[in-house]
Amino acid sequence: MEALATRVIEHASRLPEGTPVAAKELLHLGSRAAVDQTLSRLVRRGNLMRAGRGLYIRPVESRFGTRPPEASKVVEAMAAQRGESVAPHGAAAANELGLTTQVPVREVYLTSGRSRSLKLGAQVIELRHVPAWQLVLLGRPAGAAIRALAWLGPKRANEAIRKLQRKLAPSELQAVIGARGRLPTWMAQEVSALADNG
Repeated sequence: MEALATRVIEHASRLPEGTPVAAKELLHLGSRAAVDQTLSRLVRRGNLMRAGRGLYIRPVESRFGTRPPEASKVVEAMAAQRGESVAPHGAAAANELGLTTQVPVREVYLTSGRSRSLKLGAQVIELRHVPAWQLVLLGRPAGAAIRALAWLGPKRANEAIRKLQRKLAPSELQAVIGARGRLPTWMAQEVSALADNG
């Protein structure tokens, strides 16, 4: 069993920070029962952290001790492994774009996968399933603007659109305008004001 534990730790240590390890990925090392027992033992020893059902991550060693990996790295790595699209919640996007001064208390991500929670030490990260339109233009300020507008809602969208006109680059404004056909009607109407004024 110790040989299996060593091989599991070696496997996990070759992965980038925050990359989750699942029991199914380790079946080349031993039977499912042996892998499950080894993972549980490694969690008890502190060599691995259990992030969710069947999901384990290696803690980060530093001169101050061990800590969980950055939440964003875990979420991105998990999304890549599972073929999901993931983006920060609209509240975080609105704060980043200067549309609100509210700072989200919890880390919430929007996903094309199922809703679930991950536990990284004392921190709980929530993944919420959302419709595909909320995940358009991933990795771009235009996509963050769409998620921020979705979070702000119809009543505050008009004022937010005016602020976005001043904040976003013309190419990003054009990307938001170009996504109108995928947005809900209320948001497409608000975004159309950008096209009229542009």
